[in-house]
Amino acid sequence: MKVARTRTFVRLLIVPVAAALAVLTAGAPGAQAATDVSEVARQLRESPVYVDPGAQDILAKSDAQALADKIEAADKPVFVTVLPADYPTQNLFQNLRTETGVTGLYGIRLGDRFDARADSSVLSRQGVRNLVTSVQGAGDAKAQLNDFVDSALRNTGGTAPGSWSDGASSGVPVGGLITVGAVLVAGGAGGYALVRRNRRRHEEERRVALEKLRVVVDEDITAFGEELDRLDFHPGEPGADDAMRADYEHALDAYEQSKSFMAAARKPEDVRAVTESVEEGRFALASLAARREGRPVPERRPPCFFDPRHGPSVADAVWTPPGGAEREVPVCAADRARLADGRDPAVREVDTEYGRRPYWDAGPAYGPWAGGYFGGGLLPGLLVGTMLGGMMAGPAYAADYGAGYGDFGGYQGGDVSGADFNGGDFGGDFGGGFGGGDFGGGGDFGGGF
Repeated sequence: MKVARTRTFVRLLIVPVAAALAVLTAGAPGAQAATDVSEVARQLRESPVYVDPGAQDILAKSDAQALADKIEAADKPVFVTVLPADYPTQNLFQNLRTETGVTGLYGIRLGDRFDARADSSVLSRQGVRNLVTSVQGAGDAKAQLNDFVDSALRNTGGTAPGSWSDGASSGVPVGGLITVGAVLVAGGAGGYALVRRNRRRHEEERRVALEKLRVVVDEDITAFGEELDRLDFHPGEPGADDAMRADYEHALDAYEQSKSFMAAARKPEDVRAVTESVEEGRFALASLAARREGRPVPERRPPCFFDPRHGPSVADAVWTPPGGAEREVPVCAADRARLADGRDPAVREVDTEYGRRPYWDAGPAYGPWAGGYFGGGLLPGLLVGTMLGGMMAGPAYAADYGAGYGDFGGYQGGDVSGADFNGGDFGGDFGGGFGGGDFGGGGDFGGGF
């Protein structure tokens, strides 16, 4: 009989058997040999907590199982490993992350010492450093790891890897355990149902966010198409040259590409490619208009901050959002004049459950939309002090709504990235790279951070 989460139930059932085996093998040659990091990684792909056979005196199996259940119920990419004090430490975090291949937060208790690393898209380096420092004096392994997990679940972005819930077999015979297992199914199924429910809710939230974005993006694409029509350029018209025709072709390509990208969008972060195409096309139109009128081709600038449909900006102007700090934002000529006259700019508003609001106060899904227009390192500075800016600065934002807005980058938490990750996030050799040679070093991350 195949039951979802069989691995979890079997693990609970075989504790007495495993304990007996541990006693029988304690004196066997090689019984305490270091487990290869690839095997540790394989175990972590199946469950969020791994306790090495040589470290079972550090954390009991029942405590490890309780930690694993807590992490799985929260649906977060948090990994906990418990290893003996003499486990080889050179490049440990980096090798473990490479072998596991999953974006997440990795905490390791090695003997009586503890440290952690994370992909920056899941938790910033400073966030990891602060988290580790906060649990350094937490006492025994059980207390420390519970404190670490509790804090990690509040601060880590993304969702758990799918391999934790794919029903993979543990390879342990279950014939003699089925009767007892049936008794445990009801309780275990409740935890699994909670994980499934959390994931369904998360996916539904992202679907709703995409549908809201679809309305706004369709408005952008329509406005861009109307600009193409108003320009009324014909490649064979008198005075047209190759540069004009290239601009026009570029604009047409961007228009078609933006429609294609939006039709293929399946999640909010896909929208970024759409608005990037629209922004490219609008600049091509501005260049074409300048050439036709004999004006210099405009400088490549981001679109107007207040409404990208206004086209490329012409200057930066000082603006202070209600309740926020003063900053410079790119503006079109019309909004520059409004601000100079002490009037309000023509702000892009979108529908929310509270009525029409500026896009920067309308919710997290508008980050990918704005990111396509104001990508790179520009967007965080423009949005500081706004609702959207505050959300994007949080550790979970990039995992839920995409990346690439400056400091918000990387795979989603729980994604299988393989060896494609920033080695700097997991650098720092143990036994030399941390705090002058001491693992953990009281929070000193040495060369790793």
